[in-house]
Amino acid sequence: MTISSEIQAAARDLLADGQVEVVIGYELGSRGRTRPAFITEARDIERLVWNQACTHNLTTYLNARLNPGGPGKPLPPGQAPRRAAVVVKACDSRAINVLLAENHFEREQLHVIGVVCEGILEGAGMAGDLRSARQLPDEGSGQLQARCQRCTERTPLVYDTLVGERLAQPAPSHPSAPDDLQRLEAMSPVERAEFWLAQFDRCIRCYACRQACPMCNCPSCLYERDDSLYVGMGIRLDEKRTFHLGRAFHLAGRCIGCDECERVCPMEIPISLLNRRLAVEVEANFGHRAGMAPVPPPFVSVLSSPHSGG
Repeated sequence: MTISSEIQAAARDLLADGQVEVVIGYELGSRGRTRPAFITEARDIERLVWNQACTHNLTTYLNARLNPGGPGKPLPPGQAPRRAAVVVKACDSRAINVLLAENHFEREQLHVIGVVCEGILEGAGMAGDLRSARQLPDEGSGQLQARCQRCTERTPLVYDTLVGERLAQPAPSHPSAPDDLQRLEAMSPVERAEFWLAQFDRCIRCYACRQACPMCNCPSCLYERDDSLYVGMGIRLDEKRTFHLGRAFHLAGRCIGCDECERVCPMEIPISLLNRRLAVEVEANFGHRAGMAPVPPPFVSVLSSPHSGG
């Protein structure tokens, strides 16, 4: 039984029994690219697939599906909490722990189909020079994404249904700073400033990084509330620098390292470098790694429980 068929079987049971309203997984698009899928009818289950191009972090869609009114907002009278199932990799599952710790939804609303992941191939999810998902067998081949080469977890931390054979952990947590972080640390303050300003200058403020991130879930983004003097919606260097640094600090202690922000950046800005540098700092000073358990991050004020109105 393939991983795809195991996912399909689990999804079929969940929908047939009315346990969930939607299963969020992966499917093949018309051009052979793997993309997110939202299955609401059992007859569509066979659309669900699993391969080494399943790069998207599907937990990004959970807030809109489970708590459309926003965290802490009470449900309308007589309306039951929404329920959904989601397919997750190990890194994605850490996002669920962060969202639960911040009270974005209740654990009972979510059925997690965890997949033991051997890594996602470089170039997955993009057009053009990609091998199509049909050419990527479940066991996979080729070069893994950088995040997968750094990965220290293969089995999801949170799941209700586990698909695949458990794998040995590839390495202990953060044995040392990755090479790119070491090179960054070796720079002088002036060199680091020049490096980052050159990176930020290429930003076109498309917000793809924000849209792909499960942790960028503010109901109204700080950078779109107004066009204030200190940071507007324009694309001057100071505004771009403020956006990226502000976003990085908002993710401090919350970024789970899926690196979807960097993958979708059309300008190929090394966004994950900022996030990973802060993650190393937070772990060193607070002993906290985002999403390893459903506990609040060090710098977060926890919201009221969803649906409580409190």
